[in-house]
This record gives sequence, structure tokens and C-alpha cells, in this order.
Amino acid sequence: MTVLDSRALNRATLARQLLLDRAALPVLDTVAHLGGLQAQEPQEPFVGLWSRLRAFDPSALSDLLVERRVVRTHLMRRTVHLVTAEDVLAWRSRHDAMLRQRVLGVYRRELAGVDLDELAAAGRAVVADGEPRSVSELARELADRWPEPGPRALGEMLLALVPMAQAPPRGLWRTSAGVRNVAISRWLGREADPPAPDGSDPVGQALVRRYLAAYGPAASADLRAWCGLAGLPAAVAAVRGELVTFKDERGRELLDLPDAPRPDPDTPAPVRFLPAFDNAILGYHDRGRIIDDAHRGLSVAGARVVLVDGRVAATWSVEAGTVVVAPLRRFSLADCAAVEEEGRALASFLSNGESDRVRIDASPH
Repeated sequence: MTVLDSRALNRATLARQLLLDRAALPVLDTVAHLGGLQAQEPQEPFVGLWSRLRAFDPSALSDLLVERRVVRTHLMRRTVHLVTAEDVLAWRSRHDAMLRQRVLGVYRRELAGVDLDELAAAGRAVVADGEPRSVSELARELADRWPEPGPRALGEMLLALVPMAQAPPRGLWRTSAGVRNVAISRWLGREADPPAPDGSDPVGQALVRRYLAAYGPAASADLRAWCGLAGLPAAVAAVRGELVTFKDERGRELLDLPDAPRPDPDTPAPVRFLPAFDNAILGYHDRGRIIDDAHRGLSVAGARVVLVDGRVAATWSVEAGTVVVAPLRRFSLADCAAVEEEGRALASFLSNGESDRVRIDASPH
């Protein structure tokens, strides 16, 4: 079986994630291809798309949110993702059990004794009017019936039990707004698709294919790390005949779609600035293909990172209109020039053309 080293996996990831060459794709198609974008920080998806698309216009994403063609919702790993309306309707029921269990993992004591089916029914009655509400407002509507859990536990569990979207202006370009939740059934005009009545798992099989298209080659553990779902071995087994297999340097089996891009490991990789919590890093259990173990904690701490030669080599922030880069290793003169060029373009994007300032702090010795 062919062994793919970390550089080969790196280039495959960059190609699938549209980070090797910016793509000339519509925004909606890009969100669908990526299987959604991490979006708990509302402005971060705009940077993620800017780094992946040619001539990205942020108003295009804002328009899709307002038009309800993309949705902000809790989904993979119970984190807020920006996904297409079509995908959230198709995928939400498959994530129900995971969402419920992750809330119970935090609030099991507070929710002891609460009949979750009754809570779900009461919650659906509250949100049936389609009025966006904060988590606190949702909890207050139910507190008389369930006073013991407290508003946070009650509200978080309700979001797991009843599919919700975060209504604009939350998530619009250069807009600050609180979270207001509205039932997806009202926001999109129909309920999420129910599970297959025959007990099969067509959604799980679709998730395997979609994940590999945007993240492969990858191990089953990587798939689970991306979506948070434990019950996908049967789905993997069902589609295995469609797939090709490799091994990584640790001996793990890697699955992939046969015709998906696997570029030459020596393919040059341009500098790219990634937003906080980007799935190009978080979408794997083994993140060694793109980030060194010594820096792995940055990806879960919300650091924005810079890829140099395809790997995390710096963090970045914005100070008074200036993109500030903090290297994690020494940069060559060529690295510095490439980082400065991409940083200037990012500064201009973020400031609507008012600034192209970039500063690279001293490299570590």
C-alpha cells in the first residue's frame, strides 16, 4: 500500500481546501465544497473565503445569509458553523444525538430529571412564531416549568433539541450583533430531513464522501474529529468499495476518493493567512500534516495563523489597521517578502482599501 508522507498529505490538504490556488468559484459552492466553515467568531469566515477565492466580495456572503441560502448554526462538534441551507436541512438530524450528548457532558447534573422530549416540545411551541430570541430569552420562556437547571443549561439544551439558525445581522460583514436564534423550520420554511425510515445511513455515507472531497486523504479518526459523530464506521464500510486507500508514516489507513487531487509533494505552496479555528487545521485528529506538534495548541486557542510553504509558521493579528505577523520560526528573506505581500493584500481587504500596512515582528532565535 502506498505510503503518503506529511508533505504529500500537506499538499493534498491545501489543494482540497482551495489554499494551493485561489479558486474561481461562487461563494455558495465554496461553502458547500468545504462542508461549512467554522464561524463561532462571526467575521472569521470572510477571511477564510478571501484566502481561498479569487476576487472575493464579502457582500456576497452577507447577501447569502440575508437570503437564507447559508445558515449559521450549531452543527459539527457542536460548534457554530456556516453551512448551506441545503446541507443543514440534510445533515441536522444526523447530528441530533451528538449535539444532545455534548450538552449533557457539560450540564448533566443541572439537567437531571428534565424530560428532554417534553423540553423539546415546549421549546418548539415557544419558537413557532419565528421570532428570533437570545439563549437567555429562550430559557426565560421555559423557566417557570423548569426552574432548577438555570438559564444557561436550559437554553443550551434547547439549541441541541430544536434546530436553530442564528439570524442576521449576526455574521454580516463588518457588523457586530448579538446571537438571536430562530427555528430552522421557520427560517428555511421546512423541517430538517428526518432519519431514513429503514435504518440505513445515507447522510452518514454522504458525509464520508463530502469530507474526503475537502479533507482527504484521511483516516476514520480524522473524519470523526471533523464532524464529532461517533457512529460512522458503518457508513465508511458502506462506501469503502468506492474509495482508494493509502497509509501515512505512522501506519494509519487513509481513505480517499479515487479521482480527488493529490498534487506532487514538491508543488510550491503560497503564503496564506487563515482565520481563527479554520477547519483546514481543526478538521483532523492528526494535524501534523499542517501544524507542528509544538504549536498544536494555537489551533484550539483561536489564534489566526499564517501558512508558509504550506505549514503554520506564524500567527497574525490586526492593530490599528496594520496586519501584525508574529513568526514561530526564522523567516528567510524570500519568506518575509511573500508574507509582506500577502499581508498587505489582507490589510487592504479588511480595511476596505484604507490601509495596506503590515509588520513582521522579530523572528524567534
